[in-house]
Amino acid sequence: MGCIHSIACKSRVKRENIVVYDVTATIDRGPTAIEENSPIVLRYKTPYFKASARVVMPPIPRNETWVVGWIQACTHMQFHNTYGDIGMSSWEIPELRDNVVRAISDSDGVSYPWYGNTTETVTLSGPMAKPSRFTVSMNDNFYPSVTWAVPVSESNAPRLTYITRDQSFTTWLVALNPATREKILLQTVKWRMRVEIAVDPNMPLGSRARLVGPPHQDQPKVLTHMEPIPPNALGKPNANDAQVLMWRPKRGTPLVVIPSK
Repeated sequence: MGCIHSIACKSRVKRENIVVYDVTATIDRGPTAIEENSPIVLRYKTPYFKASARVVMPPIPRNETWVVGWIQACTHMQFHNTYGDIGMSSWEIPELRDNVVRAISDSDGVSYPWYGNTTETVTLSGPMAKPSRFTVSMNDNFYPSVTWAVPVSESNAPRLTYITRDQSFTTWLVALNPATREKILLQTVKWRMRVEIAVDPNMPLGSRARLVGPPHQDQPKVLTHMEPIPPNALGKPNANDAQVLMWRPKRGTPLVVIPSK
């Protein structure tokens, strides 16, 4: 009987006791920005994907800890840099490319399984007698460098002619008990980022590249149902460590330029 009013008793952290509201998921309006400042690389910066949610967690029992935050996984990746009729370089995640896994973690590489550990998560340690109210948020974008020259050539002559990038992600809002590994899924978001850039390597630096599309990204979808989190989205390796840079010539054997970490 003494447990009825005690937060030291069995966990009361259940999905029906968690309130999630003001969920937003957007990609900034505006085109991808192209930077031609370097004689070595072209850089481009995509708009930001942003997700935010306000959460009310119930009282937390003694000796329990819950972390609430965002987990993200990459579910599709095509990143091709074409060098005329010579060939193309391609960033690839072999396990994803070969359909060995359905998704791979997009964690920062330190805070597994979380996307990050600043605004992205809140940690609640019991005993906490009152509900907790807070906001968790995250953002993501692409800001890569692509060499003007063929990456496996000793020549520095610009040969880059086209960039294509198409990447998809699933992002989950999750409450997780680190000790028991109990997960409560609170929200699922899907989003995609696409970039196409045409390059004339014969033009002077500063006027070689132009954005082909899209001028605006499709807005993310906040799902009305929960999608389960694949196991590979929760642990190592993350997408950055799993990816390899391949050189795929028009004629000849593909080469690994940069292996996975």
